Amino acid sequence: MGKDLRIKSHVFDDSKRAPNRAMLRAVGVTDEDFKKPMIGIASTWSEVTPCNVHLDDLAINAKDGARAAGGVPMIFNTITVSDGISMGTSGMRYSLPSRDVIADSIETVVGAENLDAYVAIGGCDKNIPGCLISIARSDVPAVFVYGGTIAPGYRNGQKLDIVSVFEGVGKHNNGDIDDEELRGIECAACPGAGSCGGMYTANTMATAVEALGMSLPGSSSNPAESPEKFEDCRKAGEAVYHLLEQGIYPKDILTKKAFENAITAVMALGGSTNAVLHLLAIANAAQVDVTMDDFNRLQAKVPHLADLKPSGKYVMEDLFKIGGVPAVMRLLLDNGYLHGDCLTVTGKTIAENYADAPVLTEEQDIIRPFSNPYRENGPLVVLKGNLSPTGAVAKVSGVKVKRHTGPARVFNTEEEATEAVMNNEIKEGDVLVIRYVGPKGGPGMPEMLSISAILVGKGLGQKVALLTDGRFSGGTHGLVVGHISPEAQTGGPIALLQEGDIVTIDSDLKEISMEVSDEELDKRRADWTAPELYKRGVLGKYAHNVSCSSQGAVTDFINRKDI
Repeated sequence: MGKDLRIKSHVFDDSKRAPNRAMLRAVGVTDEDFKKPMIGIASTWSEVTPCNVHLDDLAINAKDGARAAGGVPMIFNTITVSDGISMGTSGMRYSLPSRDVIADSIETVVGAENLDAYVAIGGCDKNIPGCLISIARSDVPAVFVYGGTIAPGYRNGQKLDIVSVFEGVGKHNNGDIDDEELRGIECAACPGAGSCGGMYTANTMATAVEALGMSLPGSSSNPAESPEKFEDCRKAGEAVYHLLEQGIYPKDILTKKAFENAITAVMALGGSTNAVLHLLAIANAAQVDVTMDDFNRLQAKVPHLADLKPSGKYVMEDLFKIGGVPAVMRLLLDNGYLHGDCLTVTGKTIAENYADAPVLTEEQDIIRPFSNPYRENGPLVVLKGNLSPTGAVAKVSGVKVKRHTGPARVFNTEEEATEAVMNNEIKEGDVLVIRYVGPKGGPGMPEMLSISAILVGKGLGQKVALLTDGRFSGGTHGLVVGHISPEAQTGGPIALLQEGDIVTIDSDLKEISMEVSDEELDKRRADWTAPELYKRGVLGKYAHNVSCSSQGAVTDFINRKDI
């Protein structure tokens, strides 16, 4: 137990605050408790997705840790949505906005209840950046805990996950598997609690948060249903109390060098394209200057070392068994790729946290040595050109095609594009374009995992380029480019693209362009009219307030260059 922290509170001290105290007495707070720090446990528990179905028990463990350390812990909840369930439907428009709903709701409770510190627990994709955005805005100490990865499913000796099912749809459409086999894959893919098992968005962002220093060592790779995860949560409750003791705040941890550590870890492990969007948003909330150019700068330096899904064959549970993210952090540290002096939620530096982490052995083949990487540089590449002046994002791990030139096949909705693919109207060499699905245009910048997985299942994953101003899932692989900005809704060049225009994607040159002259683009722009923005409810509020994806698709107005 730490020292007794006597909190001087403008909320609970003196006679005027008797009503405030009365409310909390009803939930079990005592006279002695009012002398202690009030510590929130922000849980994203929900039964709507396996990523979060177990977080209620984890929140109790975090509460126990905070109480044992000397605090007065209180659990409160916020929302989650499941990308895997909403994928390919209109519900996917709510996915990215949920990130901001989560951030706003946690900030609201922490601020309204005048909490002294908090632990945030998240599982599914948007929980993690949502929690971190709230932490970055906070003026109180905080620790993040990841709910953990799901175990792989098995069928006929093969490991399965949710992406196996999406790709199974393409194989089924192609006639390669029958109804029974597709159902077998569906029923075996998700065996229990936890977030999608590969280096998809949840595991990517959990890794990034650990590298940022905002979660305890090992939190990102401890599986959901493991003793280590329960211990992780208890220790997080203790750790946030100790941050109060030491006067360590998120602003002390979330520095430019910390974000460089996060980007480095994501590049080395071959993380999701969504990491670009979310790290930009977290940095914006922390008022740290991080841009897309920082990703390209580090991409040129950091090799890709991991054989992890979706482009590889292993899952996060496999990485856990050989030492997890701590072993990778030590490898990166020992080879000079991380800023070891960055402060973390342990109260120690990155170098101190991982000095005794496991050493990766030569027997394992999940993480390659620096002498034999999968790529000499990182797999997340920011592309620019006359089709995307402010930047688009490609993930090139496992992609053999360095340059693709072909005719544009242009669609204004994912549904129309999917129908064309399923009807075999998209041919080898085509550049399939889905636009008006950006942050404002979607609205909500939906992910295109469904159609990208169908292309892979039909054997077109590296024969057809798929371009969009929307996003891709961390489970997406193949010749895909997302986050094209400015988006079509705001008059970006992608809005002016016409059927048959020749488009080139070059990952080595980091370029994305169309063979259309500036004069012709000016003519097309003169004839272009923006579609009306969505106006109703959450999506309407989001469409009118969200920034360009090249700025992280943020709804805050601090440090904004546009709206």
